[in-house]
Amino acid sequence: MKSIFNNQYDNEKRFLASVELSSNRNSRRAARLILSFFIVSFALMFFPWTQNVQVSGNVITLRPEQKPQPVNSIIAGKIARWYVREGQMVEKGDTILYLEEVNDKYLDTLMIERLASQVAAKKQAVDFYQEKIASQADQLNTLLAMQKLKFEQAKNKLEQNRLKVITDSMNVVAAETDLNVSQLQYNRFDTLYRQGLKSLTELEGRKLKLQETQAKYLSAQNKLLTTRNEFLNTEIEMTGVMNEYQEKIFKTESEQFSAFTELYQAEGDYLKLRNDLSNIEVRGNFYFVTSPQSGLVSRTIASGLGEYIAAGQTIAQIVPNDQDLVLELFVRPVDLPLVHAGGKARVQFDGWPALVFSGWPSITQGTYGAKIIAVDKVISPNGRFRILVAPDEEETEWPEAIRVGSGTNAWVMLKDVPVWYELWRQFNGFPPEYYTPAGYEPQKVVKKEEKSKDEKK
Repeated sequence: MKSIFNNQYDNEKRFLASVELSSNRNSRRAARLILSFFIVSFALMFFPWTQNVQVSGNVITLRPEQKPQPVNSIIAGKIARWYVREGQMVEKGDTILYLEEVNDKYLDTLMIERLASQVAAKKQAVDFYQEKIASQADQLNTLLAMQKLKFEQAKNKLEQNRLKVITDSMNVVAAETDLNVSQLQYNRFDTLYRQGLKSLTELEGRKLKLQETQAKYLSAQNKLLTTRNEFLNTEIEMTGVMNEYQEKIFKTESEQFSAFTELYQAEGDYLKLRNDLSNIEVRGNFYFVTSPQSGLVSRTIASGLGEYIAAGQTIAQIVPNDQDLVLELFVRPVDLPLVHAGGKARVQFDGWPALVFSGWPSITQGTYGAKIIAVDKVISPNGRFRILVAPDEEETEWPEAIRVGSGTNAWVMLKDVPVWYELWRQFNGFPPEYYTPAGYEPQKVVKKEEKSKDEKK
């Protein structure tokens, strides 16, 4: 009996020892784990943490010509035939649909031929007026030449008559002198006859001589009067020649001006007809609505056959093949001073799985590198500022499957700080550190005074 109790006591003693020993081992293991955790946590407090600003937005295209483009009809018409369907790839210049004319002004099928005939007839009228103007110009030159010639002839005749007047005036003076001499001789012979020194025959001879000189004097005076009248008539003739030809010149110039007026009117009608003909010929090309660029017919807005299409109405929408994709992100005004062109960002696209550690971008999986290329100067209607983000050439290329309009989440990378500082900042609600990327040069605002000085220089 004693041996049984002894064996039981020994078993209980061994069991308590094993329990105590096992408890000591677990305590030491737990202590080591806790100590290791605190050591690792303390070490992590000094690891670098990248501050960031989280933003969201969507995918857009950078260039306007790469955005989804509506295809519009230039003219009004009726849909006669479709050449494409939704989801079809088209090249630049491919026909989208064909329109039939609905404007009664252009329904005549022979309008082009008739307008071409009118243009040819009006062109002949223009040529006729041009020839008429050229003929009148020649006639005007002839009249000017004749006027000059007649004027020179009258001028020469006037000069001749002037010389005749001078000559006849001298003849009158000479005849008057002869008359005076004859009169003196007759008076002397008459005195001598009264004294009986001369005979009556001699006296009558002197009287006859006196009468001859008187006749010559009167003849010279008459000739002088005639010559003076011819001189005056020549002056009047010169004035008449100038007036006669000036009247003809004015009449020809008036006819020429009228011809110019008719020519300009004919040229205006000719150009208008040509413009109408050109418009109709160009309008014929608008019956076929073509694709402005290569891309995908995403949807057709007009539908059916025989539907009326107004001028400028959108028919379909084409998404271009080549697109330079960027992100349109919106930041809060309070975070705007932290965002700069040239800054780095990490992007997560909707539909692409990602494991994000915003503060440790190096170990983040499923995100893509990006770079800020522009920051708007004006706030958007949603109360935030828009920034544009493009792919970073130094990082992995963006997926080819993303499309315009896809949603994104992004983290704008800022300054590297220790983990303990970031936890302290988050706990106190402080903003991130003000940070500018390397090589960033803000645009200098030129004042009006400085600008005016530069312009003066």
